[in-house]
Amino acid sequence: MDEVIFEAPGKGPWELDSTHFSRPFARSNGAAVIEAFPRGFAEGMARYGMLLDYLQPALVNGFLYMQPVAYLAPKGASGPPPAPILWLLTRLHPKMRARIATSVRAFEAKQWREDLKTWDTQDKPAAIEQHKAIQVIDVTALSDEGLITHLERCIEHGSRMVELHHKYTATAIVLTGDLIAQVVSWTDASPGEVCGLLRGSSPISKGFAADELVKAGDALAANDNALAVLRSDASSAERIEALSVDPDVGPAVRAYVEAVRYRSVGYDVGDLTAGEMPEVMLEALTTASAGTPTRPTDDTALETLRSRVPAEHRAQFDELVAEARLVNRLRDERGVYSDGWATGLARRALLEAGRRLHARGLLLDPAHAVDLQVDELSALLRGQPGPSPAEAAAHHEWRTTHTSEDAPPFLNAMPAPPPPAEILPAGARRGARAVDAALANLFGFSEAANTDTVLHGLSVNAGTYEGTARVIGSSADFGRIRQGDVLVTRNTSPYFNVVLPLLGAIVTDRGGQLSHAAIVAREYGIPGVVGTREATSVIGDGDRVRVDGTTGEVHVLVSAGS
Repeated sequence: MDEVIFEAPGKGPWELDSTHFSRPFARSNGAAVIEAFPRGFAEGMARYGMLLDYLQPALVNGFLYMQPVAYLAPKGASGPPPAPILWLLTRLHPKMRARIATSVRAFEAKQWREDLKTWDTQDKPAAIEQHKAIQVIDVTALSDEGLITHLERCIEHGSRMVELHHKYTATAIVLTGDLIAQVVSWTDASPGEVCGLLRGSSPISKGFAADELVKAGDALAANDNALAVLRSDASSAERIEALSVDPDVGPAVRAYVEAVRYRSVGYDVGDLTAGEMPEVMLEALTTASAGTPTRPTDDTALETLRSRVPAEHRAQFDELVAEARLVNRLRDERGVYSDGWATGLARRALLEAGRRLHARGLLLDPAHAVDLQVDELSALLRGQPGPSPAEAAAHHEWRTTHTSEDAPPFLNAMPAPPPPAEILPAGARRGARAVDAALANLFGFSEAANTDTVLHGLSVNAGTYEGTARVIGSSADFGRIRQGDVLVTRNTSPYFNVVLPLLGAIVTDRGGQLSHAAIVAREYGIPGVVGTREATSVIGDGDRVRVDGTTGEVHVLVSAGS
């Protein structure tokens, strides 16, 4: 793949998604994700009557591109129709009128409450049950045919979980976007100030095993023998094993390990699971044994912002804040309990296939299995013709050595901006403004100029922190993170949670006020600066940096290379 051509996957504009995916997709599950994503997204948008129908994904040389698709728009449309036609369409077309009526009812009936109930009582418990049914299977004990069947099951399960994740995307973004749009229109507040009102409403954003980690930390702190094991010179894996079998602290440690070991730390099967990073789990246990630091809180933020809202809107402001806080946890829960878990289980099965094929001389490395399609792996396991070891290695090298910086940001053209909400009927305006605000603050970034020593981004949590920069290019780098480090990365996912207890601050290249990095910085009460565009290329690993979460600046104080 020396001369790579990026050809648009269809008509119309396509935009590279570098906020969620900084590297190409692994070939083993990319197609399943692409198929499932728009189904779930469209289902959620339909419940809220949004005029954005779905985002159409496509893989180009493994990189994820997106095309927004408006309700009733022809495939590959270059943008919204001319304003006069849109004006007529949204007022006269029967399907469009019905869609807008659905939007009005969704806000009036607080559709998000029904969605949250369905998630809590049906979809989340069912997903957990399905994950556990797969997790209990000993993949090493399966025959080759049994493993092939299991692989197919894992990929199909992952596809369902991607669809489930995005079934709730509208629920997770519409209300938050509505809060931002309304409050910004009433006041001079920035979106960041508005998002700050949600702090403390998403416990899952502090880690999908936060409770288990705290209990394990408490058990370790009360046991001198266990603390001695933590400080010993044995390998991380050996120390975790010793703690897991200890009669006193073992149950708590095992509960934590089992909760995280098969969770992916990314969105793709190419990303490691927590269980593949014993050094990270050990560092988390060590940090937890020292106790959870108290983070300063600002109890005046809500009242300060409320005082800036005109009196006639304050009752609506109070309701919007309360409702957005109620549903905010779904933003990360929907991923942690759906495709985040499924991705890790699929990776476990793929690596078992890789182990067997490597032992037979059919792969140069077991990890290359994730870069082959399941039918290719099945053929190799059955002794049938398939990709050569060199071909699999080439796929692996492409995925692991290229980033979104190597892909064009747009194909065919830049997407057109959404139509002004004022053109739409009154019943459609609130939803349109909400979706526009949510997407703008999910994918946004700072446009301020950077220098070699000062980067500018979006402030997501006030406060200043100085520490050692740990530049993370992929999940393989997580083992270098130590307590108090400043995470510098292109983007984060909800599945980074295994390392979050260690961090002193977060800095990203991409993502806005509603990105995962922004949410966890607020939940942990640590300084965060997102959307700097260039942090991972300007900041060197090991540099001493100061993160100013108030001004949105990151200063390189001492270069590790000096």
